Amino acid sequence: MTPAVFHILLALAGGERHGYAVMKEVLRLSDGRTRIGPGTLYGTLQRLIDTGWVVEAPRAGPRTVNGRARRYYRLTTTGRRALDDDVARLEALLRAARAIKDGPRGSRG
Repeated sequence: MTPAVFHILLALAGGERHGYAVMKEVLRLSDGRTRIGPGTLYGTLQRLIDTGWVVEAPRAGPRTVNGRARRYYRLTTTGRRALDDDVARLEALLRAARAIKDGPRGSRG
């Protein structure tokens, strides 16, 4: 799973969001370390829709803002499962990294 996919799925795990709200949530969840631009966001969302991990949600809020259409997105059950699997993978990786980092004190060279 690419970082962009992970961050978008994580942002949508909290509920339905429109594109700009997804970008803001990614920024918030990453403490400002990850910024996803519109091209990456909408291209990735389309791929996630095509794979069945995300769907366009029915009316979750205003459909237009300042005359511009707003689409809302939500995770599917399959998308939630993919996110959960990747979180488990990252947790295992983090445990392994900590075990190496915190390994036996006498073996450091």
